[in-house]
Amino acid sequence: MSKNIAIEIVTADVLNFEADVLALKFARDLYGADLVVHDKLASSGKEVHLPEIGDVAWHSSNECLKTEKVLFVGVKPLNQFRYGEIREFASKVLNTLTDEKPETRHVALTLHGPGYGLDEIEAFKSELAGLLDAVNSGNYPPSLEVISFVERNSQRTERLQVVLDSLFPDGLILTNKQRSTAGRKRRVDKELQSVGRSSAEKPHVFVAMPFATTMQDVFDYGIQPPVKKAKFLCERADYAFFTGDVIQWVRERITSAALVIAELTDQNPNVYLEVGYAWGKNIPTVLLVRDSADHLKFDVRGQRCLIYTTIKELEKKLLRELQGVTANKDSRSPRYVHRSTSSL
Repeated sequence: MSKNIAIEIVTADVLNFEADVLALKFARDLYGADLVVHDKLASSGKEVHLPEIGDVAWHSSNECLKTEKVLFVGVKPLNQFRYGEIREFASKVLNTLTDEKPETRHVALTLHGPGYGLDEIEAFKSELAGLLDAVNSGNYPPSLEVISFVERNSQRTERLQVVLDSLFPDGLILTNKQRSTAGRKRRVDKELQSVGRSSAEKPHVFVAMPFATTMQDVFDYGIQPPVKKAKFLCERADYAFFTGDVIQWVRERITSAALVIAELTDQNPNVYLEVGYAWGKNIPTVLLVRDSADHLKFDVRGQRCLIYTTIKELEKKLLRELQGVTANKDSRSPRYVHRSTSSL
């Protein structure tokens, strides 16, 4: 097992992607690509068994998919499936293939986390770290040649390709002990060593905004980049994705946040609820609204708000705001000082 393994992220439909094995999760319910593949298998007349936490279930695609086999890994419920669990999931995929499908040459995975609000880059790195855990321990299929991440959102693919290139510039996971590559391998291992394991300790910003298609560019290009530049994880919550007590999960993420950013243009009631909870917990909050403060409800109109017209303007204003907040850290407290001034 001395050969290197190609690693890639591609924009594709998971139903039409060719690989030996497609690895998915079952988080006590089905979401996203996991649900799509399950329903496709079921529509072919196949009974689709789903695993308990810690177990796995195999299914033949019966030619309704381009992959030969589908592997479901049983994991914790979605509100508990965070960075550390993503890392464990990825490692378990390769470990399982070693034990049960050692002839696997090409395995496909999907991304976990961004679809339900985790930080996009931290979640991706956690999954990469789990793969490296398996490779570094030698617990991966001896025939493995390619690992593919399949993502339907082309813009997300482009963003995460930058991350992949920074870690694996030649598109290879190094598995050999060649002196010429040992230094780079150590650098990658060091960068990913704590990802997932200590992600909960990293300061995060909670973004309160609708999970709507019309707002996606605002989040991806107006909010997420400045938050990352300010060295925060960037998280939010999609109520539609969760079962169980989602409100309790949201409360926990707000209470532990360094800062809350709220986009109020659409007057979404959940967003206002999250703002009120953040204020009640004395969490610093940055309010955003597009074009005019007239979009705001009366109970927040007297509060300071960043008004923006374009996404580029939002990115610049928010970065400046975040830099101001971090520059005014209270050295006696992990919280940040909120500057109360007039609207911008």
